Amino acid sequence: MATSVQLTDDLERFARDCVEDGRYDTVDEVVRSALRLMRDAERQRTEFNAMLVEATAQADREGTFTAEEIFADIDARSARA
Repeated sequence: MATSVQLTDDLERFARDCVEDGRYDTVDEVVRSALRLMRDAERQRTEFNAMLVEATAQADREGTFTAEEIFADIDARSARA
């Protein structure tokens, strides 16, 4: 499947610089690489959001601690050690 895209002058220049610098063989490779990076970023964002939902649900089920409570616990454990 062939897809045609229009790049801004700045993005076109950047893509061509990537090719001229030898990092990629073609502008097509630059665009494919950029899309893979976007896909990976979207996957990471989705996974992070799912983790936040799970952490929120766990906090709702099990409760939370304030920073002061955690620091007090650390101090108490250090004093006992």
